[in-house]
Amino acid sequence: MEQVKYMVPCLLGLERLVADELIRLKLPEVRAENGRVFCKGTLADLPRMNIQLRCGARVLLVLARFHAETFEELFQGVLSVPWEDIIPRDGESPVKGYSISSQLHSVPACQSIVKKAVSQRLCRAYGLEWLPETGERYQIQFSIMKDEVYLCLDTSGPGLYKRGYRAVGVEAPLRETLAAAMVLLSKYRGLDPFCDPFCGSGTICIEAALIAKNRAPGLNRRFAAQKWDIVDSRFWMDAVEEALDQEYDRVYDIWGGDIDANAVRIAQENAVKAEVEDTVRFEVADAGRFYAHEPYGRVVTNPPYGERLLEKEEAARLYHTFGAAVRRLPEGWRVSILSSHTEFEEAFGQRAKKKRKLYNGMIKCDLFQYGKV
Repeated sequence: MEQVKYMVPCLLGLERLVADELIRLKLPEVRAENGRVFCKGTLADLPRMNIQLRCGARVLLVLARFHAETFEELFQGVLSVPWEDIIPRDGESPVKGYSISSQLHSVPACQSIVKKAVSQRLCRAYGLEWLPETGERYQIQFSIMKDEVYLCLDTSGPGLYKRGYRAVGVEAPLRETLAAAMVLLSKYRGLDPFCDPFCGSGTICIEAALIAKNRAPGLNRRFAAQKWDIVDSRFWMDAVEEALDQEYDRVYDIWGGDIDANAVRIAQENAVKAEVEDTVRFEVADAGRFYAHEPYGRVVTNPPYGERLLEKEEAARLYHTFGAAVRRLPEGWRVSILSSHTEFEEAFGQRAKKKRKLYNGMIKCDLFQYGKV
């Protein structure tokens, strides 16, 4: 089967995790850059990536790469792509993208040029004066960085963080892809007790349960490329079967607590939708009184930062109380806390053994890790 190229965008700081996931899927030529990871594979790998990736934002099929400093160069580069081999006569082909540190800095102008070139090529190929665009969506994405253009098709549709289990959430939710990354960075693999004392809508605990069970995060949702003629439906069935065959069936100790009873109710509903209600338990609890009797385990949590939910002074007081609770835990516990608060360690009362820069949406954060890391 012919090899194609893929690009997987991701949050800054997660590139290595995404690269490791692609390597575990046995995909060749994995290469990480800032905010994106490349690899090669066949069209049969397209469903596997969408269904199994935990930390990537989406799966893009790379169609072309070329240099462009003028609109004419951009137009000709786009026009040279055989779009008719992929997009059918009635296919919808919207365009979006971005430009960074390039001569072609106007994104709306670039969108217009890309759309014009694609439409001209398709009209010529199908003998049309205009495109009906009444069929399935083939979302075109371009990126221009230092005058280097990548043209891609978005195979995922809604971002991969939309697992399908969180219809509603509490204020300031954490994206599922970042929650999964936090769990993986804590080195949790399902063997130790796992706790999130600020569980909110349950995202971190649910992602921990999916990781513990080795359950593919994309099994309960649909993807844009499922409707594309170029991707055989058999590939999707094979990818689902492969994912199901890899699941573990063991007993796990995963707990989430929150002082907000409504958040706990939502977390329980989300666990049912994610089909992990038998693996994770939630209850109303005060993080300031958190304690665990087991000699070892993992705490992975995302407490309020201060920007949105609490004033910074209130957040600092909360960190201080929680820090005192953490220091009462047995020595075998490892603790990972995501926060954007600039004085987190001072408020928490202890310097982290390790810090890792991550982004929660547009908010620059640190993952503070305590204990053996």
